[in-house]
Parts: sequence; structure tokens; C-alpha cells
Amino acid sequence: MPKLQLFGWCLSPLLHSVRDTARHVWSFRSVSVTSADECADTPAESHEDSRSVATGAPEVPESRTVYINKEQPPNKCMSNSITTAKYSVFSFLPKFLFEQFRRYSNIFFLFIALLQQIPDVSPTGKYTTLTPLVCILTISAVKEFIEDWKRHRADDEINSRQVEVLDHHNWQWKRWSDVVVGNICKVRSDQYFPADLVLLSSSEPQSICYIETANLDGETNLKIRQGLPQTARLLDTRDLDQLSASVECELPNRVLYEFVGTLKETGKTAVPLGPDQLLLRGAKLKNTTWVFGAAVYTGHETKLMKNSSAAPLKRSTMDKATNTQIIYLFGLLVVLCVISAVASEVWTKAHQATDWYLGLDEMSTVNFGYNLLTFIILYNNLIPISLQVTVEIARFIQALYINMDHEMYHEPTDTPAMARTSNLNEELGQVKYVLTDKTGTLTQNVMEFKKCTIAGVKFSSLDELRQALQDRDPDLKSPDAVQDFLMMMAVCHTVIPEEQERSTGTIVYHAASPDERALVEGARRLGFTFTTRTPQTVSVEAYGQLLQFDVLNVLEFTSTRKRMSVIIRQPNGRIQLMCKGADTVIYERLGDPRYKDDTLSHLAEFASEGLRTLCLAVADIPEQEYKEWQETYHKASTAIQCREEKVEDAARLIETNLVLLGATAIEDKLQDKVPETIEALLAADIHVWVLTGDKQETAINIGHSSRLLHSKMPLLILNEDGLDRTRAMVTERLNEMRDHREEAGQVALIIDGRTLQYALTHELRSEFMELCLGCRSVVCCRVSPGQKAEVAELVTQHTGAVTLAIGDGANDVAMIQAAHVGVGVAGLEGLQAAHSSDYAIGQFRFLARLLFVHGAWNYSRLTQVVLYSFYKNICLYVMELWYAIYSGWSGQVVFERWTIAAYNLLFTSVPPLIMGFIDRSCSAETRLKYPQLYKTSQEGQLFSTRVFWLWIINSLVHSVMLFWLSYGTMTQDVAWSSGRNAGYLMFGNMVYTYVVVTVCV
Repeated sequence: MPKLQLFGWCLSPLLHSVRDTARHVWSFRSVSVTSADECADTPAESHEDSRSVATGAPEVPESRTVYINKEQPPNKCMSNSITTAKYSVFSFLPKFLFEQFRRYSNIFFLFIALLQQIPDVSPTGKYTTLTPLVCILTISAVKEFIEDWKRHRADDEINSRQVEVLDHHNWQWKRWSDVVVGNICKVRSDQYFPADLVLLSSSEPQSICYIETANLDGETNLKIRQGLPQTARLLDTRDLDQLSASVECELPNRVLYEFVGTLKETGKTAVPLGPDQLLLRGAKLKNTTWVFGAAVYTGHETKLMKNSSAAPLKRSTMDKATNTQIIYLFGLLVVLCVISAVASEVWTKAHQATDWYLGLDEMSTVNFGYNLLTFIILYNNLIPISLQVTVEIARFIQALYINMDHEMYHEPTDTPAMARTSNLNEELGQVKYVLTDKTGTLTQNVMEFKKCTIAGVKFSSLDELRQALQDRDPDLKSPDAVQDFLMMMAVCHTVIPEEQERSTGTIVYHAASPDERALVEGARRLGFTFTTRTPQTVSVEAYGQLLQFDVLNVLEFTSTRKRMSVIIRQPNGRIQLMCKGADTVIYERLGDPRYKDDTLSHLAEFASEGLRTLCLAVADIPEQEYKEWQETYHKASTAIQCREEKVEDAARLIETNLVLLGATAIEDKLQDKVPETIEALLAADIHVWVLTGDKQETAINIGHSSRLLHSKMPLLILNEDGLDRTRAMVTERLNEMRDHREEAGQVALIIDGRTLQYALTHELRSEFMELCLGCRSVVCCRVSPGQKAEVAELVTQHTGAVTLAIGDGANDVAMIQAAHVGVGVAGLEGLQAAHSSDYAIGQFRFLARLLFVHGAWNYSRLTQVVLYSFYKNICLYVMELWYAIYSGWSGQVVFERWTIAAYNLLFTSVPPLIMGFIDRSCSAETRLKYPQLYKTSQEGQLFSTRVFWLWIINSLVHSVMLFWLSYGTMTQDVAWSSGRNAGYLMFGNMVYTYVVVTVCV
């Protein structure tokens, strides 16, 4: 394969996934969904297309064909063996050395070690730098080896798992690593799927099975999958063995809950395959005896492995500053070496004639470059060789402190705090902007159906609604509206019921969204109990009567659609569409004006109370109209290219002329101590931004209840439609802010997701960010996961300040990874946010302790470690410069050679570690009580260029005092009472001892 084509084939799915992550979300608050299609007419896509044309890249295939029960074409698919290890036996050494020598300090010391091997150049010996460097690299290599050995062990355990595979007409147990594309596998209950399988049949009626996807998205709720009716008959070995078919499907990609394909049996019509027929590797079969599935993606082409990409590399501000300071010191070192080499030339010429006994005639043949190398080796220890190891050890212990902090342990969910990386510990002490999700992060994400409005009548409680249902309330404009409303709550969803106890009939509902579960639970409490789901039907028990509805189509919820619909056939044969979603999208599709104004008024009232709202609407569909639409929908659902867009276009055709039934209001209470935490963050001069998918009124109300907003705070609301109007409003508000800059700092900006879309365009984003950064708080409503990430990235780039993003759902992952520091809340929406974060906590309230206590402590401790490491090295090794004045600038070392190496490794290794572990300026209780103390670390007052050079000056002063005081005591060169004298090493050892005592005390 040509290199360019291979590069395009590898890069294409990644570009598609990155682009489409910003467009789609699976379910209300579930895993973010992306698309591999390239059909949406967006500016980004046009740019991508033009780039492909410009580079002349060959067109890559858009699909692949998998043959079931046959061998695949050679080099078509990957092995099912996986490896997550970083190294192999042969790659360990080159990869490890490459990683280590990307650091400036290691390159510098390797350079010094090589210079010391040149004969007669090194005044300190051949191994005084090489030995510590080898020790440090060895420690790092052992650490890397142990960590990678664990990865190899885990990979071997997974690859060695057994699964039944149909091979030569019989079922045989094979290792997972031996499964190939096209194999038919048999997976039993509570077993994991070995590859991405297309579901053929199962032990349950109509080829249904239940799966748990906790390893994929952290959700423990069961999900339903169903094989095609055309393959549901394949129940015994003979039928499966005789199956002759192929699967045409999209190329491997990382989109968890999207799949586009068609199944073609020999001599039969092709049928569409979708996400409901795909069993992902890493998911577990539950409540189903067995399933048969054909492998379509294996190994690193499975969606699980595609989503296992490493988190983005994040470096702390202190790391970057330290690197810069090392460059400063290297520049200083070069200057000192040049001065010393010049001084050596001058001294040699001045004493060549008079001090003939020194053999200066021979030394005069030594050139300037030779002397320069000698002094570089002599002064190289001005840069501390042990700094990196000391910092890493200190960070590791600090991370353990975070993990063991009982004050951040959430007992109800058994969730301790967890530092998933130690590289950003000090960054927690410098946070200036906190970007937070709302639902599940500030709120509990425990939804409860509280209120509703039906046919223009508001019901403030379930009891009131129950009473109206019993009494046939005369205020209702439509007598049957309540029953229709509750029936829709019980039918229009994707919830899976599980009967826990047959004797009592207890049913547990599994839902991808807490909102859906709350609606179904609310309907059950009002007498409409959802009991059974099959692929074609749902059953509802209403007042003792069991009603069964045929489910003709389910039009799924996405972040683009902001609604979901089901098309059902009622028991009387009438076809009806039920649609629920955000008020904006439902109102656009209403064909009947009834109840619109009253419902809108009630929606505003619900939102002002902080309740989450959904509108419910229905439409009757004539039989002939449905048949015509079904043909269109079938063509869209079987398309390989642009299937998602075509299905969405087909859905728009049927979701019209809706009749509004009413709206629901669901309560999601604030978590414990959220108002106090936000108040403390604001007191610490941390700007808090809320990015939520909820409507504007709900977000504003939560802002007030959480004390992010207060009654006297002016609200700057941007809710414009169109680029020109958004530009005009941003420009107007920005000019007002510039004219009244003193008052602007107390303003809160509220912006809708639709307006945000225009504000984030290249021509407006600079002005928009200036407007946002001038406000005290920002609330972004109705935003998509992609917009969350883009806002986080913009704040990070425009401010240069440290940003922290915190969220609990999979749709927060992009935002968490875009910020300097990502914090995941292990909540009810699963663990994907926590797994993708740098730090994980159980509740939002623990953020205050994480920042004010651990963050501030870690920052203070690491600044002491870094500055002290520079100080102690300069204090000792600059004495070589002072000694050069008295040694004729000869490059003679004043210290015994091995004490030079032992200085960092032995004599002064403990003090910086003690500073990194236990040093603190005040107690945790004091820091939490007075958040203003956080400003010291936030503003970087302890680690600035000024502070760095003050420490350098201090070390120079100490070295001058210790050197010349010692020199003064040795002017007569008499060390013992007997009158015996001593050599230069006596003086050097005395100075060395004083330095060790001084820097340690």
C-alpha cells in the first residue's frame, strides 16, 4: 500500500471522530456519540475536504465487507490479540531512552558525561556525572519496567480468555486472541464479548438479549439488543454452519453507540444493521442464557480499543517554568565558562615568563576551546542532576495524601478521592477558572417527577394530579388529556423493565437517562405501570387493565435532535406518533395552537424553580401516509453512507403537525454544600463558569440557589439568532463593559447554546472571550459536549491562567481533557468522566479541599523543592569559580571527586524530600476557613522569576561567605598544632562540610 494511502486510511477515522464528537450525544446524558460519516454540510467539513484536495490524498474506502463462515481476504483485518503495553523486549531500551532524553536536563548531563570521557579534559574524573545519571536512569527504568510488566500480565490474561467458536462444523473452545473476523462465537450469560459481534440469535424470544456496558461507559444499567428477524431462526449448530452471508459495514471507528451496516444472505434481500445488533467487546451478557454472534471488528479495531487512546499529555505550569529556569542557568553557566576560559588565557600569558617552573609554556599550546570544555565540566553541577527524581518522588507521596484523605471520602457511594496523575499536583494550587457541568455535578442527578402541565392546566404535585384523574377535573379543557399524557409517559421511552420478584411483581427500571426513569416511575405512581418490553411491543397496566402497543419505529434522541419519538399502533389499530423533547424543538413542530401560551407560561414558572422540563406532544398518522414514509425511512436506515443524516431527514418528515399534550417538570436537587463551595471558590478569586445542556431559566435558577448568582448581580443575557445579530450584541455589550470597567467585574453573562454557536466562530471568538473574561461568572445553557470542550480550550488559550473542568458524565470528557486540570465526579451517570480525568472525587463539595488544602500545599511544597534544589547546588558548585581565582584559572577542582557525586545523592537528598512531603504554612482548617489564602499560590507568588533570582542571589551570598571565611582561616596553610600543613583537599573538605551543614540547617 502506498505510504500516503496508508496514512490517509489510518488518519481518516480519527479525523471523523474528532469532528463529529462535537455534534452528537447518545441519550439525554449518556455517552457522547460521534459519526464516521462525512455528509453534514459544515464549515469544518468543507475545510477538511479542501485540505484533502489540496494534498492530493487518494480517496479512502468508506466501508468493508466481512464474510461469515469464510476466510477473509489476506491482510484485510487485524488479529484479535491486543496489547496495551508501552514496550516490548526489543523496543524497551530505545523507547525508554527516547522518553528520558526528551528532557533538557538529561540531555545536558549526558553531554557532560561524554565530555568527561575525553582524556585530560575533565577535572572531576570520568564518572562523577555518569554514575548519578546512570543511577537516576536505572531507577526510572525499573519503575517503567514494573508498570509495563503489569500491563503485559493484564494483556495476557485477556488474550487467554476462552470462548466457543464454530470451527469445522463443531463448537471449539479458543483463546480470544485466536478469534478472527467472520467467526461465529457463542457467548454465555455473565461472559464478556471477545470482539465486536453482530448479534444473530439468542436464547430469548425474538433474538433479544441484555448487556451491561460498565467497562465501556461506566453505566451499570442493562441495555437491550435484538438480532434481526431474518437471523433469529439460527438456533442450532447446523443452521449456523450452513449460513452463507456477508456483512457490509463502516470502517472501524471509536463511536460506541453507532453502527452502520447491511447483512446480505446469499439469494436474499439485504437488511439493515444498526447499533441494536452490535455487541461490543468489553460488554457483558446479562439475564440471557446464550447468544450467537459473528465477529466484524477484532483486536485494536474494536470500538473498545479505539476508545482506549491515551489521555492528552498535560504539563504543569511549574514544569514549564522549571524548564525555562534550567535554560537560564545553562546560559549563566556558558557565560561563566567563557569568562573563566578568557581569564585562563589572560593569566597564562601574564605569568608565562615569570612563573617558568609551572610549565606554562606547555599549557600555552592548549587552545581556548579545550579550556572552555574543561570549565563546562567543572561548573555543570550548577544544574541539579537529582531535581527531576526528587520532584517525582515528592509528587508521588502527595498523590498518596490525596488518595488517603478521609475528609474527601464519600461514604454513601464508597468513593474515595483519587489522584489519577501526580504530574499536576501543584497545578491544583493555581486554578483561576473552574468550568463545571450542572446535572450530576452541582446537582444530585437523582430525578423525581414533581409537577406537570396538561392541556393548559398546571398540577403542582402528584396528589393534585391523582385527584384530578379520579374526579375528572372540570377545569381540564380536554377530559382525556390526563390519561393520554400519562400513557405517553409510560410508552415513549427506551427503558428496560426487570422483574425482581415474581411473587410481588416488583419491577426495576433500567434507563440510559435518569430523566426517563423518573418519568416512567412517575407514571407508575399514578396508575400507569410499564410492565413489559419486546422489540415490537410495550405493555402498560392501567387501572388493572393490560394494554399492549405495537412499536413500529423508535426515533432516537440525539443532542442535535433534542427530542425522541416512538411510532406505535394502538390496540384499536390507530397509528400514533409520540414525541417528547425540549420546548424549542417541540413548539417548532406544532400544528395545533391549543395550550401553547398556557404551557409556555407554566414552563417558565417550572424553570424559575430550577426544575428540568420536557414537552410532550402527539400526532395521528394515516395508514397510507405511514406506509409511504416507512419506505423513505427504510431506505435511509439501510444506507451505508450518511445514514445518520438521512434518518434524521426522514424523521423530520413524520414529526410534524404535533398536538401539544403538556410538559413535565423533574426535580434535581443540589448536592450537599454546593452553595458553600461555590461561595468559597468565588472568595478565593476563582471564576466559576457553568456549562449545561439545560434551558436558560433552569440554569439561572440553579445559579441563584448555588450562590453563583445573587439578586443584585446584573445579568447580561445573550440569546440571539443569527451571526449578524450575535455580532452586534457582543460588540454593543463589549463597548459598554469597556466604558464601565469598574462595574463589569460583578456582571454575570448568560448565553444560549444557539448563540454560543455563532459567538465561537473565528471572527467573533476574540471579542466574545474578552466579554466573558470581563464578567464575574458565565453560564452557558443548552450547550453540546463539543461546545463545552471548545469553551474550555478558548479560556485556556486566551487567559494563560490555569483552568479546571469538572463533570460527571461522558459528555463532559472532552471538556475535562481540554482544561489544564480535569476533575471527574464519580456519579450516577457512570465512571467515564472519572476515568478520563486527572483527579476523581465523590462530590462537588470536595473540590474546595482539593484546591485550597492539597493544591495550595502541593504548590508551596514543590516550589520549595525546586528552589532549594537550585540553591544547594549553586551554593556548593559555584565555589569552583571562586577557587579558580586562586588556582590560576586552571580548572582544578577543589573538592574530592566522589564527594561531588555524593552531594546530591547522599548528603543533601533528604531535606528537599521532607519539604515536598510535610512542609505547610498553615493548617487545613485555616485554609478552608479563609479561602483568600489561596490567592498566594493562585497568583504564583512563591515561584516567579523574581523569587527564583532571589534564591540564586541568596545561594551566591552563602557561597561567598562560606568560601572566604574558610579561606581566611587557612591563609597560613596550617591545620594542626604540630605545624604540619595540608593540601588543597583539606581546604575543600572543610568548605564542603560547612556547605552541607548550612544548606541542611
